[in-house]
Amino acid sequence: MTNKMKKINPSDVPCKKLSNGAEIPVVGLGTFGSDNYSAQEIADAVDFAIRHGYRHIDCASVYMNEKEIGETLDNLLTEGVVKREDLWITSKVWNDMHGEGEVIESCKKTLADLQLDYLDLYLVHWPFPNYHAPGCDGDARNPDSKPYIHDEYMVVWRQMEQLVEMGLVKSIGTSNMSISKMELLLRDAKIKPVVNEMEIHPHFQQPELFDFMVSNNIVPIGFSPIGSPKRPERDRSATDTVDIEDPIVVKIAQRLNVHPAVVCIKWGAQRGEIVIPFSVKPEKIISNLEAVTGNWLTEDEMSEMSAIDKQCRLIKGQVFLWEGAQSWEELWD
Repeated sequence: MTNKMKKINPSDVPCKKLSNGAEIPVVGLGTFGSDNYSAQEIADAVDFAIRHGYRHIDCASVYMNEKEIGETLDNLLTEGVVKREDLWITSKVWNDMHGEGEVIESCKKTLADLQLDYLDLYLVHWPFPNYHAPGCDGDARNPDSKPYIHDEYMVVWRQMEQLVEMGLVKSIGTSNMSISKMELLLRDAKIKPVVNEMEIHPHFQQPELFDFMVSNNIVPIGFSPIGSPKRPERDRSATDTVDIEDPIVVKIAQRLNVHPAVVCIKWGAQRGEIVIPFSVKPEKIISNLEAVTGNWLTEDEMSEMSAIDKQCRLIKGQVFLWEGAQSWEELWD
């Protein structure tokens, strides 16, 4: 990747304060791309992003690229391009490591792979131990899958709390949670989640879940903020809509003279969420970060955007269904 491109001053990127006082940059670089890009390509994207102003990188063990990203981070820190305290590194425990002791084991492996002493944020990737083989199709089913069981989830969460107490993780949070599941966690947690990572884009705004999180001092983190055009084939269906082709999004993009994807990112950040776009293309990596440095949508445009919600969930999670489940909606009770 060329380095002869515009750099964004990290101080120009807004941060959002979490309930524990930590401040997280409102845009992070997503690193899920293993279906389309090699681990090294994504590590190279991380290198480019940090050199050009990103300070927030969103990782996960299941993305199968943390070792390569770790080599990149080590090089950047050794070169003095960035200090560790100026980075925000997130990772997530995968579904097959939910047993007693396994969450801590998984976190330690992530830290070793990323070559870090601590994580700024650690998330429970999905609220159940169901998992699928890499690259499987949407109809694949694991016979060991089962619905959400709160007592089992609390085995996971107690280990998340231990990681904070051990100093291996600064903040902990959840991902892909529903209101009913979060209510149980908030009731029983000693250390409450500071964020919930969830699918959010203009055609899937999740206003009820969004407002619930905010009302409970949980910051929403939005993945697939531009509608995930590069999502795996198993997550595609004939009824999916395309956010960046929406007439309102296109109209605003024309006024701002930007790509429609930038409008989606601006909308998410203005709404109050953390936005996690993914790209390996230098010009898009930069424009995604620059999107939150000014030239905002007007109040009228924000109102127009709120009216285009089509309730179109793209990442349905159907590969996690258990025997007897009728449809993917049961995952999101």
